[in-house]
Amino acid sequence: MCLVWIPYKMLSKDSGIVMDLVVAAVGYGLSHLIYKASEIKNAAFILYFKEIRSFLSSLIGYIAIAVFITLIGVFLWVIPSDSTGANILDNGFANIDPLFSIGPWVYLFLIPAITMRSFSEEKKTGTIELLLTRPLSDRQIVLSKYFAGFTLVIISLLPTLIYYYSVTVLSAQKGIIDTGGMWGSYVGLLLLGAAFVAIGIFASSIAENQVIAFIIALLLCFFCFIGFDLIGDSGFFGRFDPFVKGLGINEHYLSMSRGVIDTRDALYFISAIALFNLLTKLVLQSRKW
Repeated sequence: MCLVWIPYKMLSKDSGIVMDLVVAAVGYGLSHLIYKASEIKNAAFILYFKEIRSFLSSLIGYIAIAVFITLIGVFLWVIPSDSTGANILDNGFANIDPLFSIGPWVYLFLIPAITMRSFSEEKKTGTIELLLTRPLSDRQIVLSKYFAGFTLVIISLLPTLIYYYSVTVLSAQKGIIDTGGMWGSYVGLLLLGAAFVAIGIFASSIAENQVIAFIIALLLCFFCFIGFDLIGDSGFFGRFDPFVKGLGINEHYLSMSRGVIDTRDALYFISAIALFNLLTKLVLQSRKW
């Protein structure tokens, strides 16, 4: 244990002894707090890497990522534009904008597959109680699982940079691709994926079966993505229809998918992520009530 030492030459002998005891007690307390904080931090990182390792150690993990990359590639390079309007070669433009139109729809299925095991598997195997006894708060457990899921989304998105490189090489004139707009669109897709992960983690926390967790996450993601648009377009709320549409993810994603990063859109995604992570934390806390 390290001790915090404060010089006190001007103090009397008796007061010096008292100060020694006080300083020793404070030093012990500080060192204990540092040790506990380090233990909690290590436990959070262990849980984070455990989630990533658990996903990547299963065949389902690689299949999910491979399906995502394959579907995106097929729509961008194989299926004619007459069918989808997304074929880069047929469109004749040096951009990968179709990626940001198709990506959310593929993520609707990929991200629920990534997050469905987060808590439902723990409940099924009975390890949820063991997890809750670790030196971690409910918030740290939720965030560890959340950031693990978000990391997997980033891993799935990284191979799509090959498409950007391909368009750069194939373009008739070098340097005409809007790199700034492309990176802005990537930020939008990452924020959308981050919101879907928070929704998927929440769905997994309220289900004890992976399939049920997947279905709930799929439905919630679909509703949050396009459901508010459908309600707003119905005209049911009259002059409040634009407000209703603004509650949905798609309204904010469309702006960012064009490469425009608006702080209002970023705050919306951050708020949505915080909301669903808070709901997940409340679900965990309810087991102690």
